[in-house]
Amino acid sequence: MGNRQHSNRNMRFGDVSFSVASHTAWAPGLDTAAAWLEWAHDRKQTSEPAEPKVKDMPPMLRRRASPAGKMALETAYQCLPAQSDIPVIFASRHGECSRSVDLLMELANNAPLSPAAFSLSVHNANAGLFSIARGDRGNSIAIAAGPSTVEHALIEACGLLADGAPQVLLVMSDSPPPAAFSSYNDCAEQGYAWAWLLQAAHGKDAAGDASEHFSLSWSAADQDDNAALDLAAAPAGLDILRFFLRRDAGLARVANGRCWRWSRHA
Repeated sequence: MGNRQHSNRNMRFGDVSFSVASHTAWAPGLDTAAAWLEWAHDRKQTSEPAEPKVKDMPPMLRRRASPAGKMALETAYQCLPAQSDIPVIFASRHGECSRSVDLLMELANNAPLSPAAFSLSVHNANAGLFSIARGDRGNSIAIAAGPSTVEHALIEACGLLADGAPQVLLVMSDSPPPAAFSSYNDCAEQGYAWAWLLQAAHGKDAAGDASEHFSLSWSAADQDDNAALDLAAAPAGLDILRFFLRRDAGLARVANGRCWRWSRHA
């Protein structure tokens, strides 16, 4: 796995490489690998809002998770079913924003706050539920970085691999923010979650076969690269998932002043 940064004409560049040992995804109406492949090729869409069962989590903890949290936890369990103590990264642009808005509304109405709702409104709530339920003692990280949340989470994961972790579980999930924030939407927000079990490039996949590997590189975006706002566009996490599932050779995105380039290698 490579990781480097250098400057050229006051622009910053970098790249990381990785492979995916196993993967899974969940969204309303898309709960099988076949359904996701249909979606990736524009032959199937998500359906009405629904929640996964998260049957592997103890009921007492499962009931505490939000609808968005259950999607993240479902994919985490499917991708890493056994307790392993490997590092886990939960990434989400909006996180538990709905819980926070509900708490603020209660404050505005001078209503008492629920301690349980308050404790689960933080960005690492689902990471905490996952580690408690499984008894995992591995490193647990929560990341939010706006429209480039996936890229920053991937860089963090590759840093952990470079530090010696044999594998890292990356869970990306999101759901539409509350109506109070609708005027700030910059894409067609929708609920989804996916998980990748990452390892160093040229590793073995879950079946023991040599796996293909990927790279992510980035540079400062030129003024001409800044993409126009497209409220009909899919969230970044779904764009990247489609690149992965459709086996595209590459994907280029502009976000947060950077041009992000995803590449697949045999």
